[in-house]
Amino acid sequence: MTQRDFDDEEDDFPEWVDRIKANVAGEVRRRRKGRGWSAQDLADRCEELGHPIPRNVIANMESGRRASLPLVDVMVLAAALETYPVHLIFPVGYIEKTQELPFQELVPTWDALRRFTGEEDVFENDPGMVSEFEHHTLLVRTALAALDEEKQARFDTRTAASRAQRENAERQQAEYADRAIAAKYQLRVLRREIREDGATPPDLPPALHDVDPPGTNPETDTDPTEESA
Repeated sequence: MTQRDFDDEEDDFPEWVDRIKANVAGEVRRRRKGRGWSAQDLADRCEELGHPIPRNVIANMESGRRASLPLVDVMVLAAALETYPVHLIFPVGYIEKTQELPFQELVPTWDALRRFTGEEDVFENDPGMVSEFEHHTLLVRTALAALDEEKQARFDTRTAASRAQRENAERQQAEYADRAIAAKYQLRVLRREIREDGATPPDLPPALHDVDPPGTNPETDTDPTEESA
């Protein structure tokens, strides 16, 4: 696979901006044609999404005649083509190498995409709240799964055909209840830390409404295990 539209020789490097625009233009054109769409079809879809991009603007972009490429256009074009904006900027598999920043050497497009999305850590770069939100998602899933299992175990306790089955179901119910409580407590602590950092934590599903009790000051949240005692 070879670099599309550009030579790989350093002396022939175009401006970084031109290269990125060419990446997007080429990928928009490839995806548009893959759908059997005309430039007008794509323009119509962008208008349906609420951000019109005229047919002639799309044609000029694809031919390299467009001087600028606003981020909002990239976002809407990606939505119209049912992909992600980063896949237009770094078309993995269709462009072998690209530039991440001006004056830098060409790098594999896959590596550029992973650094762009934060999947690959870059020394001293601030990842923001990504890791906290990922942890939050994991804890929510853990808590919801534990609540579902506890509900099933409670049902098994009521419908047990023998004492041994009932005792086993009761043990499972207690185990899952403890898991749910632990996950809720970790969620409460994490959500408090997110707020203390000046950010807003994600919304919680209704089943976890008691993680943030109404009127509770995040600075004085208590351990849910104490409330259940």
